[in-house]
Amino acid sequence: MSEGFTKKKKYGQNFLTSDRIPARIAAESGITPECGVLEIGPGLGVLTAQLISAAKKTVAVEIDGELIPRLEARFAGCDGLTLIHADIMDIDLKHLTEEQFSEMPVCVCANLPYYITTPILMKLFESGVKFRTITVMVQKEVAKRLCSRCGSPDYGSITAAISRYASVRKLFDVKAGSFSPPPKVDSAVVRFDLYKEPLFSPADERTYTAVLRAAFAQRRKTLLNSLGAIFPDKDALKEMIAAENLKADVRGEAVPPEKLCNIADRIYSVK
Repeated sequence: MSEGFTKKKKYGQNFLTSDRIPARIAAESGITPECGVLEIGPGLGVLTAQLISAAKKTVAVEIDGELIPRLEARFAGCDGLTLIHADIMDIDLKHLTEEQFSEMPVCVCANLPYYITTPILMKLFESGVKFRTITVMVQKEVAKRLCSRCGSPDYGSITAAISRYASVRKLFDVKAGSFSPPPKVDSAVVRFDLYKEPLFSPADERTYTAVLRAAFAQRRKTLLNSLGAIFPDKDALKEMIAAENLKADVRGEAVPPEKLCNIADRIYSVK
C-alpha cells in the first residue's frame, strides 16, 4: 500500500504496519455503532478501516494531498467515510462536527505526529465540542505526562491544562517496530473521557495559561519565585498562595490545577 509513496518528514509520518493495533484502538476507544468518529491523520487507512467497521460514520482529515487518492481508492464505495484534505489546525471543529455528525455522539481517534501532539490536543479540548472520548497514540514519554497526577515527577503544564476537561488513562504501549518507518522511541495509546462540562473555568484564559507555563518552567523554583516572572508583586503573590492554603515554599508540580486557576484569577483581577 505504501509503494511509490514518499513519506514526508515535515508531517512526522510513521504508519502502522498491521491491523492488530488499530483493531485494539477501535475496540478500546469507547466507539459504539451510533457514534460518529473524527480521525486525524488517517495516513494509509489502517486505523480508518477499523473505525468504519465500529462507527456509524467516520470523517478522516488528512493533511497530505498525496494520500487522498490512495485513501479514496482503498475505500471506494464506502458510504460510512468522508475524507477531507486539510490541516486539522485550520479547521473549525464546531462547524465540522455540526455539519458532518448532526446529533451523533462524536469520538476522536488519531495517531498523532509527535511534533504537534500538544497543539492538536489543546485545539480539541478548547474547541467547545462535546466529544465523548478522545483516543490518541502519542510518544510514550508524553503519555506518561498526560496520565500523571499532581505531585508526581511527570506532572506538568499540559497535564494541568487538560485535567479540567477530561479524565485520562493509558490503554497500552506500542513498540517502535510496529511502524514504518520505525520512530526512535516507543508509543502509547491514551484515552480521554470528557466531562460534560469543564471542572473549572478561569476568569481569563491567557492569564491561566501564563500561570501554568510559569509554574512549570523551572521546576526547582518555588511557585512564588516562578510566578514572579508574570506578576512581580511578591507580597501580593504570597497572599494569593496563602489564600489557597499552600505553603510559601510550594513548587508548581505540587499544586492542583484548580488552585493554580484560583491564583490566576486573583492575578487577573489585580492586573
